[in-house]
Amino acid sequence: MIVVTGVIGSDGLNDPMHIAGVAARSASPANGQAANAVAVGAPWPVSHPGVDDASALLKRLFRGFDRSFALRLWNGITLRLGKAVAHESDARFTLVCRNPSVVRSIVLGRDRLRLAEAYFRGDIDIEGDFFAALGLKDHLNSIRLSTRDRMSVLLSALRLRLPDALPGHGGQPLPLHGRAVKAHSKAENRDAIQFHYDVSNAFYALWLDQAMVYSCAYFEQPGDDLEQAQQAKLDLICRKLLLKPGDRFLDIGCGWGALVIHAAQRYGVHAHGVTLSPQQLELARQRIAQAGLEDRVTVEARDYRDLQGDSVYDKVASVGMFEHVGLKNLPVYFSTVHRLLKPSGLFLNHGITHDVEGWSKTSSTEFINRYVFPDGQLDTVSNIQRGMEHAKFEIADVEALRPHYALTLRHWVSRLEDHHTQALKYVSESTYRVWRLYMAASALEFESGELGIYQVLASKRAACPASLPLTRRRMVRADALSA
Repeated sequence: MIVVTGVIGSDGLNDPMHIAGVAARSASPANGQAANAVAVGAPWPVSHPGVDDASALLKRLFRGFDRSFALRLWNGITLRLGKAVAHESDARFTLVCRNPSVVRSIVLGRDRLRLAEAYFRGDIDIEGDFFAALGLKDHLNSIRLSTRDRMSVLLSALRLRLPDALPGHGGQPLPLHGRAVKAHSKAENRDAIQFHYDVSNAFYALWLDQAMVYSCAYFEQPGDDLEQAQQAKLDLICRKLLLKPGDRFLDIGCGWGALVIHAAQRYGVHAHGVTLSPQQLELARQRIAQAGLEDRVTVEARDYRDLQGDSVYDKVASVGMFEHVGLKNLPVYFSTVHRLLKPSGLFLNHGITHDVEGWSKTSSTEFINRYVFPDGQLDTVSNIQRGMEHAKFEIADVEALRPHYALTLRHWVSRLEDHHTQALKYVSESTYRVWRLYMAASALEFESGELGIYQVLASKRAACPASLPLTRRRMVRADALSA
């Protein structure tokens, strides 16, 4: 795993990004013990296989950890680990290791997804503060062992034996894999979108806001609730696009219809949305009908490449969609939007980026593509803007929203955890764990800066640029301007 490569002898602990990297590292602490580990309860049973070897191994890995946490081994013994054990009365989290093979995986893990999958199966559990547990990745990234220590760790790991798991735990089937996406063809993109977004409308409704906006919210104040922040984001997009009554507005990747409904209700536009998800389409149409907007808002199942016409729309938005396009297809994507947009029109592209160019195969990218977004690919914001410029767009405004997405994800994780029992009515326990882990790990990646998110506003390049205001004050709420 990611942890292991650094322990055994490479610097793979610093593998960049993303969700999988954090996912793997989040599982690995389930077996960790610091040098000053304190046992709670009965002495370790000498006859129980693997306990002594696991203890010795993990003391090496966590000898420098500054905080404290608890670890419960497969034989029921609970340990307090870390330098701060004497100063912290209660551990913020407990890592439950139900099987010594997980310890072995930390040290030997040739498959970098093994620990994440152990969490999905229930061989590893995290009790208490989930984010604090994932934060152990920073310590694991800093581990450096001498050659002698590496050899000792390797030999100890090879001696670990596999006892029976704790009764009644583990053994969860792994969640389904997404079908591999190679060319980002229309069929591949359709299948990938349906894999992620057609999990269950009811499942998403448990933890999204009432409008079911599945993208970064906009927090005008840190204490805003999720409902306020998502409405503020929808309004921000509409203000940036200078939407006005009579505009023809296109939303590429419209989800459950929140933006097209908001734009029609608040700004009087004629809106059209496209999605590849049948479940999203069905609910979006229901919501449009309930809002009495069927004469002004339409949605359909259509690939962006199949949108017809030239200079059709005054304004186009794409929110959280271009990450699915595939980096090789970005020229097609941007040129399609350029063709659809009127000469004086505006285009807002809202999407996730990362700090490494391209989409190389790593444990992180493999995790995302296997379990979360089969067609997901990210690039740097500079490359995204360059692609827009190559498609003859002129960049008018760029806004970074990284802190907002970290807050959004923390809200989603909290709401998902609060609805754990209800979620299991719609998805399996292993699928619940995938969503919990990917969103929590993503929040930490946004906080660290390895992931970013930007709204890029652009117009068609022309001798007379789009009639944009001279300042950005239009993006600020009217009541905020007068405050």
